[in-house]
Amino acid sequence: MQTTPDRTSPVPPAELLGDPYGSYALLRQDGPAHRITGPDGLPVWLVSRYADVRQALADPRLSLDKSHSLPGNYRGFALPAALDANLLNMDPPDHTRIRRLVSQAFTPRRVERLREPVQRIADQLLDAVAPLGRADLIADYAAPLPITVICDLLGVPPEDRRDFRAWTDELVTPDRARPEAAKAAVAAIVGFFAQLIARKRAEPADDLLSALVAVRDQEDRLTEDELTSLAFLILFAAYENTVHLIGNAVLALLDHPEQLVALRAEPALIGSAIEEFARYDGPAPLAIRRFPVEDLAIGGVTVPAGETVLLVLGSANRDPQQFTEPDRLDLSRTESGHLALGHGIHYCLGAPLARLETEIALATLLRRFPALALDVPRDELRHRPSLRARGLLALPVRY
Repeated sequence: MQTTPDRTSPVPPAELLGDPYGSYALLRQDGPAHRITGPDGLPVWLVSRYADVRQALADPRLSLDKSHSLPGNYRGFALPAALDANLLNMDPPDHTRIRRLVSQAFTPRRVERLREPVQRIADQLLDAVAPLGRADLIADYAAPLPITVICDLLGVPPEDRRDFRAWTDELVTPDRARPEAAKAAVAAIVGFFAQLIARKRAEPADDLLSALVAVRDQEDRLTEDELTSLAFLILFAAYENTVHLIGNAVLALLDHPEQLVALRAEPALIGSAIEEFARYDGPAPLAIRRFPVEDLAIGGVTVPAGETVLLVLGSANRDPQQFTEPDRLDLSRTESGHLALGHGIHYCLGAPLARLETEIALATLLRRFPALALDVPRDELRHRPSLRARGLLALPVRY
């Protein structure tokens, strides 16, 4: 085995944002793992080949617990304990305990019961913009659909629903020139959930958050910080990934009119189409950072214990060693195994809900707006300036 020294990435950071998939191809060709200097000046390992990423996602020696990072080697985004005690920072047995408490709410069978309310929300959102002849599909459709669904599921009253998109934007793509904005967003989120949990304690209802409060208070299976962190993560993840998956899928169809024609002609393709959209341009280019608990071989390269490892899901899903013509959108693709929603014990808890929402969002949009087209030149579209979230800032369309 060999240890790769610090070196310049085969692609500059700007290219990872401007041309991510071309950059990923260069990473895969250049080697199995790259130890580079990240934007924060600290070392980080990038793993980009499908086989290595898939194996690493399920390797228990790669910990999500930040206590396994080397001192001074990882900075990350500082969250208060009330938000930090979440599944994205945990290993078993705590991860197993907490995931088990909430997983029953997201089984395929239970999620299927949400089909009718999700369909109703999608129709209402399109009813609102249909007379206008044009819309921003992110602000008017892809964003409000999942946030409405998850707020209904958690039991967030309509009058208490704040600008979650503004808060999550500050966390995912913080403005380095305005660090106080991210801190203000964190404080607002903590305050919001503290008030909401207090209300559920006083007036429990038939919703997921009331059930979690009961687990905390009556069964003592959650700490208060774990309860708040879990509620935050459910809301954040259910919104963030789904809005980008819907937006990216619509753009992929508009970029590939022959695939749009095929899907309109055969609506039954929608299930396989969702998997292809997730593979082709998924919402999360990177898995959550991990830390080896011991020196670890990845693709024949030794990654020392305690260093920061980023598994590049967006690259793995375009690896020609796993997928035929990976840069081609093919809604009838039979190859499976994309990693857009993870793999192993940290596989996306809300995957069934994200699939259902995306399926209904796309099918309803295509059925109701047969003349859907971009309302701006293609080169004017902009993605969020983030390596961690792959999503459009806006998607203006006419119909």
